[in-house]
Amino acid sequence: MPKGGCLCGKIRIAYEGEPNAKVICHCTDCRKISGSTYGADLLVPADRLVVTAGDPRLYQKLADSGRILTSRFCGDCGTTLYRACDEDPSAFGGAVIVKLGVLDDEPRTVLDDAKPTAELFVRQRVGWVAPIQGAEQRVGMR
Repeated sequence: MPKGGCLCGKIRIAYEGEPNAKVICHCTDCRKISGSTYGADLLVPADRLVVTAGDPRLYQKLADSGRILTSRFCGDCGTTLYRACDEDPSAFGGAVIVKLGVLDDEPRTVLDDAKPTAELFVRQRVGWVAPIQGAEQRVGMR
């Protein structure tokens, strides 16, 4: 069972099974929330993700997709752990968006096996970031 948590360790999450998707997202929201040039995400069925320690805080925002996304983050260190479309649980195929960087890399294969199969909002990709070879290149979510 893959596990992870925030930078300070107060909030921990885990999920069972395989993710529905492994993606890189170049939208403005993902850049801002990751503090980087893109977001690296796993789409995990909502009913297979559990918060095992702590109580994440919530932040809601209208995303580039037109949906209101709720981010769950640590109120102490600020790490975003996962995002979801609470207003429409069927969005993203009933999955939540787990931020890949919060996962523990034990066993070592967790991060290695998370190579993205798709890139989203590719028109917003910064010019010096190359496409991932073999990953589907999408203009939006679909």
